[in-house]
Amino acid sequence: MRPLVIALVAVLVAAGCSAPRRDKITVACGAGERWCALMVKRFSDATGVEADFVRLSSGEALERIKAAKTRQEFDVWHGGPADSYVAAKSQGLLEPYKSEKAGEIRLGWADREHAWSGIYAGVLAFCNNTKELAKRGMNPIGSWQELLDERLKGGVAIAHPATSGTAYTALWTSVELSHGDQDAALRYMRDLHPNVLRYNSSGSAAALQAAKEEAAVGVVFSHDCVAAQEQGYPNLQVTFPREGTGYELGGLAVLAGAHNPGSARKYVDWALSGASQRLGPLAKFYALPTNTGVPAHSKAADPATVKLVTYDVEVAGRAKQALVGRFGAEVAKPPS
Repeated sequence: MRPLVIALVAVLVAAGCSAPRRDKITVACGAGERWCALMVKRFSDATGVEADFVRLSSGEALERIKAAKTRQEFDVWHGGPADSYVAAKSQGLLEPYKSEKAGEIRLGWADREHAWSGIYAGVLAFCNNTKELAKRGMNPIGSWQELLDERLKGGVAIAHPATSGTAYTALWTSVELSHGDQDAALRYMRDLHPNVLRYNSSGSAAALQAAKEEAAVGVVFSHDCVAAQEQGYPNLQVTFPREGTGYELGGLAVLAGAHNPGSARKYVDWALSGASQRLGPLAKFYALPTNTGVPAHSKAADPATVKLVTYDVEVAGRAKQALVGRFGAEVAKPPS
């Protein structure tokens, strides 16, 4: 090869090697499709960083992130109950990052070591289809015990805790209501089993099953039922169990092994900001914001009027793997 040609090839190779990587991130998103799409679009609009997302329930996200290890396919994990983030932290899957917005987040709603932060909060509720319940001679469900009524056989929509953070919140709520007795909580779930329509992989699916009259009642976060109401389903009513109910603290984290950690941290800064947390209602997402500068929407659940159990995210997260394993062995296998 002639010297001039060799020199030209060398220049072109060097130029190719030094070309900047495209500024892009991929988000593992644990909320509804509309909310996820809105978040990544507005982030890109605000920062110029290209972003896309994959919608995954929290159990699915944790398994994908864990399986990827050092060849991580996502940069950020956004949404889904924080107990899954606690489990991910214990396995070294999160990259600690103290955001410039950390001081704006409600006290106690973030990891002390900055592995993850709370991004929203949602309260577990019953999404009642009043028409379907009336056919069964029942009023809207007001307690966990009423959910065991034999008239509800095949009429309860709920997800599986192996794949759904919503369902794990329900399972851990049962543990709390049983004063920490996991055996008693699993007995309750076995008693509920005959009434379950089927175990979904995604928690929010139960709201639409109730809305479409496939089920009489769904066990969901209240904002998912409100979103279904706003899609034009007239027979839905939100109620909260009188014994007490659990709640989720939706999480947000930079993932260890992220391809673009700098832009992942930008995403966290943006998502924790007041500007970002005001966007939820545009996607009919009415969870409680964690930024102290953002007031709760009128359609969000009011913790002051709902009896809440003591829900320790750290304890729930550490117990998750073993308890979900027992649920799969003693109550029902995960959906295939």
